[in-house]
Amino acid sequence: MEEGEDSSVLMKGRTCLVTGATSGIGKATAIGLAKLGASVVIVSRDPEKRKASLEEVKRVSGNNSIFLLNADLSSQAAVRKLAGEFKSKFKDHLHVLVNNAGVFLTKRITTVDGLETTFAVNYLAPFLLTNLLLDVLKSSAPSRIVNVASATERSAHIDLSDLNWERKKYRGIAAYSQSKLAMIMFSYELSRRLEGTGVTVNALHPGTIRTNLGHGNSGFMSFGFSFVKLFFASPEKGARTVIYLASSPEVERKSGRYFANCKEVRSSDRSYDNVLSKRLWEISEELTGLSKGK
Repeated sequence: MEEGEDSSVLMKGRTCLVTGATSGIGKATAIGLAKLGASVVIVSRDPEKRKASLEEVKRVSGNNSIFLLNADLSSQAAVRKLAGEFKSKFKDHLHVLVNNAGVFLTKRITTVDGLETTFAVNYLAPFLLTNLLLDVLKSSAPSRIVNVASATERSAHIDLSDLNWERKKYRGIAAYSQSKLAMIMFSYELSRRLEGTGVTVNALHPGTIRTNLGHGNSGFMSFGFSFVKLFFASPEKGARTVIYLASSPEVERKSGRYFANCKEVRSSDRSYDNVLSKRLWEISEELTGLSKGK
């Protein structure tokens, strides 16, 4: 990196993949990276928003190198298909992977794979997608993985005996917090495994942001989400740290860190439990079929 080189220089000719990019932080991130000159692949699960989001990112950013891939990340088959389609279309070019997609549910719902949806979408999907794309990220190095987490992880516990919320009473905020703590621990463990590859991975808290998180709930909870969001910050503000980690020369060689407001901060003490992180990784491999080489 040359002295004085900035993000816009670094991002030209680079390919970024952003999940959950049809609204909120994901869309703001896609627009921000596109403005810096990157080619951006947005992942959408909403058929009604796909084309409109694609055209909006192009129009607002002034960048026509915007592409769309469809995937419902609650399905592991769909995640595998997404990885395959990306490799087929973009070959060995992936310089930034932003794992942003997430859900918040007040009731326990299971996916087509029989997994609790919050844990499946917020953690297992990025775990699986990232591992499936690691070969491309390595061949594109220097490259970066950016994992969107949340400060709610500070109140979370990883219950390895019941990650799927089958035995204990389901609580939406606890399930969400656990998934975000898992995301941070995954980031730290992955960073250790990627040493020397030229691939970095960092996690972040985007702030309390107005997004569509929780939009799938109904009744009083839906109203509550809509009301409190009036006091939250904009998705553009939430995307700042994501874009910073994806593009800034300042963090080019930093890995296994946690950020908020574009500054490195410390996550919860339990997130640094290396023994727990390794065991969580092993269980995640089993739950996603990676341990069987599938």
